[in-house]
Amino acid sequence: MDWGTLQGVLGGVNKHSTSIGKIWLTVLFIFRIMILVVAAERVWGDEQQDFVCNTLQPGCRNVCYDHFFPISHIRLWALQLIFVSTPALLVAMHVAYTRHEKKRRFRNGEKIDIEELKNQRLHIRGPLWWTYTSSIFFRIIFEAVFMYVFYYMYDGFQMPRLVKCDAWPCPNTVDCFVSRPTEKTTFTIFMLAVSGICMMLNLAELCYLVIKVCTKESGKATVLK
Repeated sequence: MDWGTLQGVLGGVNKHSTSIGKIWLTVLFIFRIMILVVAAERVWGDEQQDFVCNTLQPGCRNVCYDHFFPISHIRLWALQLIFVSTPALLVAMHVAYTRHEKKRRFRNGEKIDIEELKNQRLHIRGPLWWTYTSSIFFRIIFEAVFMYVFYYMYDGFQMPRLVKCDAWPCPNTVDCFVSRPTEKTTFTIFMLAVSGICMMLNLAELCYLVIKVCTKESGKATVLK
């Protein structure tokens, strides 16, 4: 998976983010994407090959593995990161549209510094405030949904050492052993903990933006009085 493209898109959005948003992006890349690419993929690389059952019945091991692990942790984490990062595209498109409108006004004769426009940091206010806060809201929703999916799909966050399977075509109830259960449990808890931290950062940033706009509006109302 090409994470460089995702980094390029989010890096462009990062320039217009708040300080909390910059921290969130740092945590996302260092403690989630890098850990996923560098370490987690190696831990889960042998997951189906080393899933051993005490039977030689053809197809039994594959059916049991599919029953207990319908989706690989790695693929589900990758899907989670894609969903969590996608709302930032709303901000990127909004920024691109704003710059396009300014360039159009420049072509129509309005004096605008093009070089300054390229490096300009847009303030989070007006329509951009709504787009930015909406992206944060969707990020929180996606994080919460995927944490629930993890808990529901794998019946908790702990990787079992032994699972008992009686699915067809197994001749009877067979014992199946998971490779590296302790290491996989550690990675799972770590990734979910970082996901929780990202959710808290998103909540903090959302509260900050709401409080900031409410304070500004109350200040305007005071001046008008």
